[in-house]
Amino acid sequence: MTDVELRHLAAMAAIAEEGSFGRAAARLGYTQSTVSQQIAALERAVGGLVFDRPGGPKPVRLTPLGTVVLNHGRELLAKVEAMADAVDRFKAGEGRIDIGTLQSVSNVILPSVVRRLRDEHPGCDIRLSEEEPDQPQIGDLDLLFYDGRIAGDVEHLKLLDDPYLLVANVDTFPDGPVPLDLLDGAPMVAWPLTCDQPAMEQELARSGARPQIVFRTAVNDTLSSMVRAGLGSAVLPWLAIRGAGISSDDRLRVHELRPSPPPREIYLHWQAGRTHSPLVSRAIEIAAEVAAELSPPPAGA
Repeated sequence: MTDVELRHLAAMAAIAEEGSFGRAAARLGYTQSTVSQQIAALERAVGGLVFDRPGGPKPVRLTPLGTVVLNHGRELLAKVEAMADAVDRFKAGEGRIDIGTLQSVSNVILPSVVRRLRDEHPGCDIRLSEEEPDQPQIGDLDLLFYDGRIAGDVEHLKLLDDPYLLVANVDTFPDGPVPLDLLDGAPMVAWPLTCDQPAMEQELARSGARPQIVFRTAVNDTLSSMVRAGLGSAVLPWLAIRGAGISSDDRLRVHELRPSPPPREIYLHWQAGRTHSPLVSRAIEIAAEVAAELSPPPAGA
């Protein structure tokens, strides 16, 4: 049975439907002798005749063995057709993509990426997970956004520099840039000491600014609420400020810092050597396009 080929089954199905070898050959675009050879090969493989051939104008008829072979053959042909359709849809960008992300990317970059992917490929299956561990891993993810390079056998694309800015109540500091030394001892709300936060706070300390951290949370909206309530100011990257809508709040002011801490760097990662699906490749392209369309203020400007 290992000698049965799909083309043999396709020829058999065409003959059964057309009633003759000649009409089946014309439908398939073969010569009649080629179709006869394919059926002969099929009969050798299954060990018996699959058609009775009465000759003359009478149509050929399936033998009992032929009925068994054709029933199962049609199931195989249908599965192959379904596979071909699935492959075509995969190549056209359908399928599943799993993306790991972080809060500010989820708020600012990913909505545009998801919208464009779904506009281009309505049948795609997008799965997102938002975590910000100290030591992120790609695992089974296709793509991972992170604020910095991650360890392991991965490739990356730097999307943008994300400068740190000061968020304060409207009357806390004069308009314009704020010298870092004014933050020394000042009450501040901040992110937990994960991701790029420790490096940013160490940079503040090297510049002589050791604020008094009075509250930590990973939720940007909660930080802005606490600043608004007067608990303290916050040093946040531009993406987080934009995602939380802080700049449009007339009770808050966003200040540049002098000197400005080094910006947070946003990267997109994937496993090295992995062959991307068309959907993943397009997601990388769109993420780069979206990041290029953003206009964060230059660090130190």
